[in-house]
Amino acid sequence: MCKKALKSLDRALTRKEMKLEVVRLQKAGKKVVFTNGCFDLLHLGHVNLLKKAKSMGDVLIVAINSDKSLRFLKGPKRPLVGEKDRAKFILSLKPVDYVVVFNEYTPEKILREIRPDILVKGGDYKLSEIIGREFVKKVYRSPCVRGKSTMTLINLIVERYGSGK
Repeated sequence: MCKKALKSLDRALTRKEMKLEVVRLQKAGKKVVFTNGCFDLLHLGHVNLLKKAKSMGDVLIVAINSDKSLRFLKGPKRPLVGEKDRAKFILSLKPVDYVVVFNEYTPEKILREIRPDILVKGGDYKLSEIIGREFVKKVYRSPCVRGKSTMTLINLIVERYGSGK
């Protein structure tokens, strides 16, 4: 994780800071919502997911995969956008209250540590496939936006500009 670079963002917290903040928020009666993903190229599907997630509670935490974990999940040509910039982009969106970067391949460890109230994932996941569901009170699957995905964008760019002309 790019700790020094992310520390300049006041709402990009370390895992330890996030855990303390979630405890504080829950003690104050706030409903904490969590979602996670790579967020390599932002698109309408991401925006809709974040809006829906925020509408389900008081505070939205977005956990993003580190560059290392994203490479493991998506291959050596990813990420296209580094974790510091992805964190900045996500934090610039109105629904998002906090960002945390995680190095593992799944969010299980961070969910076990911070224990938010609600976990929101895209509707392309079956409930049984949602990692960390046992660490939250409620899981919600947000409908996907047809034809809006990072791979759709990448394929369109390759199709239109792949020859370099």
